[in-house]
Amino acid sequence: MGFALRKSRPALAGLLAALAVEFADELVDGTKSAAIPLIRHDLVLTYFEVGLLTAVPLLLGSLIELPVGVLSGTGRRRRRIVLAGGLVFIASVLAAGLAGSFPVLLAALVIFFPASGAFVSLTQSALMDAYPGRRAQHMARWTLAGAVGSVAGPVLVAAVVAAGGSWRAAFVLVAVAAAVSWLGIAATSRAAESVAGDEDADESAGSWPGLRAALRITVAAGAVRWLLLLETSDLLLDVFTGFLALYLVVSVHASPLVAAIGVAVRLGAGLAGYAALTPVLERFSPLRVLRVSVLVSGVLFPAFLLVPGIAPKLIALAALSIVTAPWYPVLMAELYSSLPGRSGLAVSLSSAASLAGAAGPLVVGLLAQEVGLTWAMAVLCVVPVAMLAAPRRPARPAASDDSAKLGSRD
Repeated sequence: MGFALRKSRPALAGLLAALAVEFADELVDGTKSAAIPLIRHDLVLTYFEVGLLTAVPLLLGSLIELPVGVLSGTGRRRRRIVLAGGLVFIASVLAAGLAGSFPVLLAALVIFFPASGAFVSLTQSALMDAYPGRRAQHMARWTLAGAVGSVAGPVLVAAVVAAGGSWRAAFVLVAVAAAVSWLGIAATSRAAESVAGDEDADESAGSWPGLRAALRITVAAGAVRWLLLLETSDLLLDVFTGFLALYLVVSVHASPLVAAIGVAVRLGAGLAGYAALTPVLERFSPLRVLRVSVLVSGVLFPAFLLVPGIAPKLIALAALSIVTAPWYPVLMAELYSSLPGRSGLAVSLSSAASLAGAAGPLVVGLLAQEVGLTWAMAVLCVVPVAMLAAPRRPARPAASDDSAKLGSRD
């Protein structure tokens, strides 16, 4: 990507390259999720080993990824790390597709996580640095690209299998898509070399400030607030989605087919919400949009739980999925805005918070075991209440970033 894009044509090319990276990343996740039954059959995996394929890469990979953001710096150093991470990203996807045993597949997926941090997360941080006054709008575009990739993954697996191929062929095609996005990043990086001089002069601004200093910066900037809200919101986003099919079967007594349709409605409506979000953010303040969405979701989620009948529930689910579309992009944009000149720190903080947030599914699972899945889902009604704390923008230190000007909009 250009990482310091200042002219319209390079800026558009850099934006498209960045969105292609996020598309490829979510394409990997969607493909892996859809291919798990095929992988299990081909490699003769136990259910425990299938669980390890999800848990171990998330934990070990995220731990390895933690220092990537704060050590990446800016300018040429960050571009080199992004490009190197992209090559490892592509290699790990190919290795996963060619794996002939469980240990090889597990190792490939563990390596994939830090590679994704270097390639994808740093590309995101660079995009936020390049457009300090339009972070929310570009995070909306970023999230839309990821949602398209997530939906495209299962479609790709289904198409490959229908054509007589295997899950391995699907992974190879995903690696090709990742390679195309890498070429886009590499090309736009070269195009930006003419403006790289001032970036390199600022490389120390994104360097690791030391643990104590980083904590002081995080607390003083109010970033902790956005990190907590990001993880809280995820309970009604990814965590809810993860339990949705099970809830429809166990609590609503729907068939597995209807449950699958429910997940499709959830993903499709979310995609529509992301597509509509950017035009909305062009007209209204991001935090105002967030406030309205939180208030409406506080009505829609209980309605989804209480309304009788499958069809009304699916309608409420679709509306809820559209309404919650602003949550992740707006909150993530606010996290970056709270740390002007420290986008690498924002990446590492987000990774650390995600590790803590991994307890969310565990808590819901334990509640379901103790009091039943219906009541465990009902507990998620507190999420919109907690999210009501989001609209008040915390005080920020004097910023060397244009994002400080955003405060006047809210």
